[in-house]
Amino acid sequence: MSDIKVKGSKPIKELKKGDKIKVDSLALEVDAHVVMIDHGKDTKEMAIECFDKKTDKDYQVRYFSNQPDTSLEFYEMVEIVYNKLEVKKIEW
Repeated sequence: MSDIKVKGSKPIKELKKGDKIKVDSLALEVDAHVVMIDHGKDTKEMAIECFDKKTDKDYQVRYFSNQPDTSLEFYEMVEIVYNKLEVKKIEW
């Protein structure tokens, strides 16, 4: 279960390119909202690809479509690999 506090102005599934996301102290912009893995029925592993305009670093917010509030995870791109980061709060 995720311990991340979530504050959303709309459902996470509606986030799209150009939307803003704040993760702890990072101000990010959404680049894409994609299905990583379709597990069938009602479950898809989703990724919101985002970036920091100031540093040009790439990040991902990942979640399962059938349990978005409890499955959120946050990753930072380092070289060619996404590393999971512990965060306290995500808002959009």
